[in-house]
Amino acid sequence: MTKRTVSFSPEVCERAVRMVFDHQGEHGSQYGAIRSIAAKIGCSGETLRNSVRQAERDQGQGPVRRRTSASGSGRWSGRTASCGRPTRS
Repeated sequence: MTKRTVSFSPEVCERAVRMVFDHQGEHGSQYGAIRSIAAKIGCSGETLRNSVRQAERDQGQGPVRRRTSASGSGRWSGRTASCGRPTRS
């Protein structure tokens, strides 16, 4: 079975992201709204979730991942630092 990649126009993506922001209150969670809208436009929930996260970063919302030092130690500050996964040394 071959995976088919469908590319959506920027207008469709922007509209879907706006719909998520407008209708997330009608669902139990933001991801619930993402799944519902993704099914309606014919894309995967993960694809729309990535577009929503990018829009949040572009608008200055959501978690911003920044390095803790200018030396680039590889450790991230914020939520990712406390995920409980081993970090690289």
